[in-house]
Amino acid sequence: MTVNKKYKDSVFRSIFNDKEKLLELYNAIEGTNYQDAQVIDINTLEDIIYIGMKNDISFIIDDTLVLIEHQSTINENMPLRMGIYLFLIWRKITNADPMAKYGRYSREIPNPKLIVLYNGKEEHPAEKTLWLYSLYKKKNVEKKIVDLEVKVLNINRGYNPELERRSKTLADYITFVSKVREYEKKQSLNEAIESAIKYCIDNDILKEYLKQNSSEVNSMLTTEFDLDEYTEVIRMETKERALAEGKEEGMEKVQNYILDLMEQGLSREEIKKKIEEMPRKNRRQP
Repeated sequence: MTVNKKYKDSVFRSIFNDKEKLLELYNAIEGTNYQDAQVIDINTLEDIIYIGMKNDISFIIDDTLVLIEHQSTINENMPLRMGIYLFLIWRKITNADPMAKYGRYSREIPNPKLIVLYNGKEEHPAEKTLWLYSLYKKKNVEKKIVDLEVKVLNINRGYNPELERRSKTLADYITFVSKVREYEKKQSLNEAIESAIKYCIDNDILKEYLKQNSSEVNSMLTTEFDLDEYTEVIRMETKERALAEGKEEGMEKVQNYILDLMEQGLSREEIKKKIEEMPRKNRRQP
């Protein structure tokens, strides 16, 4: 297991790492009507990246363990990724109770609910369900052996209006990101973020949060947007290189290696140096 302490919050995680706002979001997604935020027990894997992946938000409410991931890129492997988070959190929960792992009698564990909120630029349906079972090499394996269901919701403007209506905080977050993208068409990314922050404060959209955290938001969102753009460039360049060399089968491994370096918090320059240090045969066919 590799552990990385360089992990930086995303704007989404920073906003919703709060019991009141998290309860509002959960009620909006599930159609529930919980009123007391103290029913939430946040147990996110704080400030750690396990095996190159970060956990956004996880919490227990009643008998349910909820994992919410925010994604700006489409990822059909989320059942596997969230499955890893789920078992890490279950382990964290049961560490204080050795009998849960070694005892004669059964121990109950919280029911899992896995949710992805997508707000990338690529087209995606309003709602989609992903299954761990779909990733198995042998499709004839019985689904009931091990499976996980992941609900993916598109939170871009207009895709899930009822969700926006139920959660003002989520609606405000969607507006903020939309404004950044709108301003970015005519301004630099840094200027676009500043313009979006000003617009939102002037129009009572995430007003208090942005007033108190404007510099941190600028830094976090710059990193997020830069990472998204760089990820896409890396994918295209890797694909072109692999096809040109006739080594298409190695493309995914190269992509995963580079994305892993990015998620470890390495800069572009550090990633470039790592790639240049790779033996030529590995770059061609990892």
